[in-house]
Amino acid sequence: MNRVIKVMRMQLTNRWIFIGIPIIILAGSFLLSLVIWSFIPYEGAKYSGGSQAVMWYFFALGIQALTLTFPFSQGLSITRRTFFVGTFALFSLIALTTAVVFWTLGLVEQATGGWGMNGRFFAIEWIADGPWYQPIAFYFATMMALFLVGFWSATIYKRWQATGMLVAGIGVALLLVAGMYIVGSRNAWAEVGQFLASQTQLNVAGWLAVLALALAGGSFLTLRRAVP
Repeated sequence: MNRVIKVMRMQLTNRWIFIGIPIIILAGSFLLSLVIWSFIPYEGAKYSGGSQAVMWYFFALGIQALTLTFPFSQGLSITRRTFFVGTFALFSLIALTTAVVFWTLGLVEQATGGWGMNGRFFAIEWIADGPWYQPIAFYFATMMALFLVGFWSATIYKRWQATGMLVAGIGVALLLVAGMYIVGSRNAWAEVGQFLASQTQLNVAGWLAVLALALAGGSFLTLRRAVP
């Protein structure tokens, strides 16, 4: 456990990248949304997708968490398993904290009538609906899935370089094309649409959690052979 905590502290030596920049992205996109809403002469709900910006940054965080500190960790004789567990634990806490912040600010947004402008930045409909734990679970699972996509991508590059990235990209593309072909050949697009429309935040969070666990498993297995 002490070694895991040391890995978490080691990652936090890059506080600006892992904490500072996400805060700036979130604050900047929020303030920009407020300015834009103030220019819109419309009394209905005004929506902004700016809150997604910090979530997508978790993909970049996954890449940087591996590339910036993994070589250094190996110089300190930290095992790959300890590095993975410590990194996963740290960014799980960061994602959970961010999710709680989103939910809390969503409550403030609803209480203030969308910041006095009927804006929707944190309390997006569908996501903010339902019990408190549903939006938190949705935000958390989304950010962890994006983080692990970036982390595994960087690990694949460390293990197999550009060839590995090319093969992985082609493999993902083939899976997507195969899936679309199967659905199209069975004329099942309507059923797929109905299934997607019926999903709740908790359902989507569950699917994303399964994806995140699969990505975590793949990342760990790849990291065992990765070259610093």
